[in-house]
Amino acid sequence: MSVWQALGWGALLLFLVKTMAWLVQRRLGNAGIVDGFWAWGLGALALGFAWVAPGPLEVRVAVALMGGLWGLRLGTYLWRRNWRTAEDFRYANLRAQWGAQAPARLFWFFQFQNLFTLALAGSAFLPAVWQDRSPGPWALAVAAVVWLIAVVGESVADAQMAAFKRRADQHGQVCDTGLWRHSRHPNYFFECVHWLAYVPLSWGSPGWPLSLLAPVVMVLLLKRLSGIPLLEARLVETRPAYRDYMARTHALLPWPPRGQSIGTRRQ
Repeated sequence: MSVWQALGWGALLLFLVKTMAWLVQRRLGNAGIVDGFWAWGLGALALGFAWVAPGPLEVRVAVALMGGLWGLRLGTYLWRRNWRTAEDFRYANLRAQWGAQAPARLFWFFQFQNLFTLALAGSAFLPAVWQDRSPGPWALAVAAVVWLIAVVGESVADAQMAAFKRRADQHGQVCDTGLWRHSRHPNYFFECVHWLAYVPLSWGSPGWPLSLLAPVVMVLLLKRLSGIPLLEARLVETRPAYRDYMARTHALLPWPPRGQSIGTRRQ
C-alpha cells in the first residue's frame, strides 16, 4: 500500500468515526462528545498506519503504542467528561445560530474537522513508519521519554482540573493550583509536547521535516482557532477572577506566575 492509499483509507476511517459521533450526539443532544471520538480516531490512525506501513518493525510498534495509548487515554477521558454534562458552549452556540439546519450543519462541521485530524496524523505518523531504516535506539528512547512526559503531564493536569470541579465550594471560581498555577492551559501544553514525540522516530528519513508540522498545527489550532481564544473569551465573561488570572499566568508554557510568588491562591 502506498502513502496516498493509506491517507485515503485514513480519510475514510475518519469519515466513519465522525459519522458515528454525529449519530451519537443526535441521540444525546450533546455535540461535545465529538472530542472523544477525535482522539479515538487519531489513535486508530496510528494503529492503522503502523499496520500497513513497510517501515522498520520497532518504529511501527512505537507509533502504534504511542499513538494508540495516547488516543485511548485522552478519548476515554473526554468522553467521560462530556457525555453526562451540559453541551459545550461552543457547540451550543452553533446549534442556536443554525436553528433547524443545525443537525445537517453539525454533520459537515464534524467532517470538516477531519482535515486537521488527517494533517496531524499524516505529518506525525507517516514519516516515521514509511522509511527504510530505523532512526536508532537513541531516537526511540528520546521519543519514548518525550511521549511519557506529555501523557503523564496531560493526565495530571486533567486530574487536577477534575478534582477542582468536584469541590462544591469552588463553583464559578478559577483553578490556579498545581500545574494550573503555572499555565492557564497545562493540558494543552502537554498536548503540544505529545506531537513532538514522533519527530525523533522519523530522523534520517527523507520526510522527517514533515513531522514538525504536527506540533505546529496543534499550536495553531489551540492558540489561534478553536482552543484558547474561544474558551478564554467565555471564561472572562462568566468568571470575574479570570481576567486577573490571565494577567499573571502564562497561556501555555508552564512558568512561575508574573509579579507574585507561588503561594496563596487569589480570586
